[in-house]
Amino acid sequence: MQHSQTKLALILLVFSFVIISEVEGQNYFETIGDTIPGTEVYFTMVALPGGTFILGTPENEAGHKGDEGPQQEVNLSPFYIGIHEVTYDEFLLFSSSERDNPESASGTQFDPDLIARPSPPYEDPAHGMGTMGHPAVGMTQWSALQYTYWLSSKTGIFFRLPTEAEWEYACRAGQMTAYSFGETPDSLDVYAWYYGNSDETYHAVGQKAPNPWGIFDMHGNVAEWMLDEYSPDFYEKLDSTSSEDPWNLPTRLHPRTVRGGTYDDSPESLRCGSRLRSDLDWKRRDPQIPRSMWWNTDSPFVGFRIVRPMIQPSAEQQREFWSTALGQ
Repeated sequence: MQHSQTKLALILLVFSFVIISEVEGQNYFETIGDTIPGTEVYFTMVALPGGTFILGTPENEAGHKGDEGPQQEVNLSPFYIGIHEVTYDEFLLFSSSERDNPESASGTQFDPDLIARPSPPYEDPAHGMGTMGHPAVGMTQWSALQYTYWLSSKTGIFFRLPTEAEWEYACRAGQMTAYSFGETPDSLDVYAWYYGNSDETYHAVGQKAPNPWGIFDMHGNVAEWMLDEYSPDFYEKLDSTSSEDPWNLPTRLHPRTVRGGTYDDSPESLRCGSRLRSDLDWKRRDPQIPRSMWWNTDSPFVGFRIVRPMIQPSAEQQREFWSTALGQ
């Protein structure tokens, strides 16, 4: 992967500063909020300054796996990231054409008939665990990407999924420890839903404490789709050029990377550096031939959150990104 391709595809531009405030002893960066046009559905993002950090985990970290190394120093451009996982409330506006108001943000062009939308799922993607206020789950990575395309088209602001490096940077929140709150999972109950406290179900977003940068549910609740194709040796291939805003560019539909751990996982799977590859068994009960591009019948534990660059890319740059990410 060439450096120029990565920079163009990611479209991450320099942002000069962020505002920091002290809230209950933690540093929170400036947040921005937006309402999806034509609705009252609101989401919030936090501005992260970017910079250099160490991607991956040391071999002596409890729970370390081979695909989490070798550790590499990488540099990230500034970006915004959602403080919550995308909720059912938000995703439903995209997945249901009846609920999608044709109104768009001022000055943008939006034709709802030109948007590809999910086919009705074979069964409840959430398996009855909760809808409004809860994370949207059960969609494929391609479906999550289509949501970001819809949101970008509707708002006139470019959104996408996070790269692995961006996600881990946001999860660590300036820390070098296994979790954003420390080296051991002793305080995990404060920050995360996992098998020890979840009652085998995910929960409404934002119920646990945020990490030091004000981001909720980075540990547990539901795992999250990344922009990257999964490769066990991705870190080994990073060098002085590809370590700038690294993205493992997709060359095939599967496998993709998932991060964060779930409500049904052990503590070690909730570490900032833990990686999971997608599995075709996540749609094993799908009776359709071919199986749905939109839904995984057996992954109610996977959702996603969104990011956006600090400065809007050009229309041409956006078209190239969607061509690369969605094949359209």
